[in-house]
Amino acid sequence: MSWDNYSKRFEVSKAAWDTHERNFPMLRDTLLPNFDQTYSAFLEDLDGRGLLEETLVVTMGEMGRTPKINAKGGRDHWTYGYSVLFAGAGIRGGTVCGASDDQAAFIKDKPVHIRDIFATIYHLLGIDPEMPVYNQACRPIPVAQGGRPIDEILT
Repeated sequence: MSWDNYSKRFEVSKAAWDTHERNFPMLRDTLLPNFDQTYSAFLEDLDGRGLLEETLVVTMGEMGRTPKINAKGGRDHWTYGYSVLFAGAGIRGGTVCGASDDQAAFIKDKPVHIRDIFATIYHLLGIDPEMPVYNQACRPIPVAQGGRPIDEILT
């Protein structure tokens, strides 16, 4: 599922995760309370139905946010670090892997590459991350492009 910026299409909300302006009011008043309620209810529902053990839930965006606030009170795109949440299907709950520096600007401990995230997903889906897929020149490339599952978060 996707949490899109519906304000541009349906005028439902002016808050979107792309917080180039008004970052803190949007997070405090709309985004985080709604995410917290929705995410926790979803996980509790899956767990209560006995489905969490077989359902992989991955929560991520395509990039992080700048550690510095811009002139509009927002945070711009930042590719040097961001968070990903995993739950269910072989994930050790409550596990934290890695850390950023004290400014949340750069990775300080245990960097994980996007290919490692995908290798973890493939592994949990029962797909060998080394399984070859073929490019347009018919050359084999590992489906996770050399990534390795993140062992610290796996049960």
